[in-house]
Amino acid sequence: MRRKALALAAALTAALAAGTAAAGAPRFVPVPVPSHVYDGGWEHFVGGGVAAFDCDGDARPELYAAGGTTPATLLRNIPGPGLRFEADTPPALALTGVTGAYPLDVDGDGRLDLAILRVGPDILLRGLPDCGFEPFPGALGFTSGDHWTTAFSATWEGEAARPTLAFGTYVDRADPKGPFEACDAPLLYRPEGGAYGPPITLAPGYCALSLLFSDWSRSGRADLRVSNDRHYYVRGGQEQMWAMEAAPRLYTEEEGWAEYALWGMGIASRDLDQDGFPELYLTSMGDQKLQLFDGDPARPHWREARWERGATAHRPHAGGDGRPSTGWHAAFGDVDNDGLDDIFVAKGNVEQMPDAAMEDPNSLLLQRPDGTFAEASVAAGVASMARGRGAALVDLDNDGRLDLAVVNRRAPMEVWRNVTEGGGWLLVEASQPGPNPDAVGAVIEVKAAGRLHTREITVGGGHAGGHAGFQHFGLGDAKAAQLRITWPGGETTAWQEARPNAVLRLSRTR
Repeated sequence: MRRKALALAAALTAALAAGTAAAGAPRFVPVPVPSHVYDGGWEHFVGGGVAAFDCDGDARPELYAAGGTTPATLLRNIPGPGLRFEADTPPALALTGVTGAYPLDVDGDGRLDLAILRVGPDILLRGLPDCGFEPFPGALGFTSGDHWTTAFSATWEGEAARPTLAFGTYVDRADPKGPFEACDAPLLYRPEGGAYGPPITLAPGYCALSLLFSDWSRSGRADLRVSNDRHYYVRGGQEQMWAMEAAPRLYTEEEGWAEYALWGMGIASRDLDQDGFPELYLTSMGDQKLQLFDGDPARPHWREARWERGATAHRPHAGGDGRPSTGWHAAFGDVDNDGLDDIFVAKGNVEQMPDAAMEDPNSLLLQRPDGTFAEASVAAGVASMARGRGAALVDLDNDGRLDLAVVNRRAPMEVWRNVTEGGGWLLVEASQPGPNPDAVGAVIEVKAAGRLHTREITVGGGHAGGHAGFQHFGLGDAKAAQLRITWPGGETTAWQEARPNAVLRLSRTR
């Protein structure tokens, strides 16, 4: 299943579209999929994520969607023109209580595994050929208690044989004084050799709904960002970032960390201003926040820019409901291949929150050349009024255009194919030998048409689901591109030429 080449290369494996004409207005068309609904009581008001990853070796991502009290579903991506999915869920994946899932290669065997988040014990499942899965052997050592898990992220620390895993727990259901001010704390599993010992509790915890390991300072160390839900911690809590030292610790205001609280739901990260450092987009109940990094790698400081950039998406843009929006999954991606990253936000009322909009369509914020954003989801065809939760903004058919899947609460899952015309692109996949075969933590840089695109390979963020596989770059009308990669550990390749509209695979030698 895994590419086996070990020599550093930029191998042109397919040229799937011709020309690099200027990008057109984004347009998506619905794709019929087998019915799948995320359902359940208050423990499933949150969650509802989807994992996008290739589990059968054809390079087209499958979709594994959380179901809550209904069984989770694996939708197989069927090869052929266009997009077609079939429900084909192996028994090991047909679980109830699932809130979300993230793909990653835990054991380094070249097949993607799954971290499955649940109301109940969380599960790590080992990937097998042809989308089979099984529990890991007991020697892996991972154990989970009965939690309400709503967030996840993973990274490799140094030369560790296994990834470091972080599970974000929500409300402690066993606390008789809850649910308010009864927040659980995230759990950190650091490997001990080839196995996991008992988790480290990252206290205090404030009801995490999104986690993201990111090397925000480009220092070679990924720290853990936590987005927390003020609805349940009520007071005394805030957003958090843990410095991943030998003993993890919270960054302080003296170091540059700005204390603030919000009804946090999701995290997205992307370098928007070409300085090599990531900006952030945070979703919440009430508004969405775009935060710009201040440019000093010695200070973990981001400043608010949602109003000046037009990215707040704080009220519904269609449907007539003027109450505040509730944002869930957030993702950056260039949906029209114009060379500028856009923002997708899945939206929907928690259930019947009277102070929040009931008709709350998804947002698609297109970035303009001046760095501001404009709403385009109605024109693009993705302004669903269902209660959106998790989502995947990924290229599902490898045609160089980002498609979209959204899991909805108490409504069928939706998938749209991107049929936008024009604009150049690259799909880039990185691999290396050893325990981190998908090069999590690597940074890919692409230069095209006078712009520098920087992409960190991460596992986590969003809301309860993530993507593993090709990294998509929109190139606009560029006639040529160059790329390089900084591998985990700091080794950086030379710049290599790349032709737009191609699928590239980069492999590392040790």
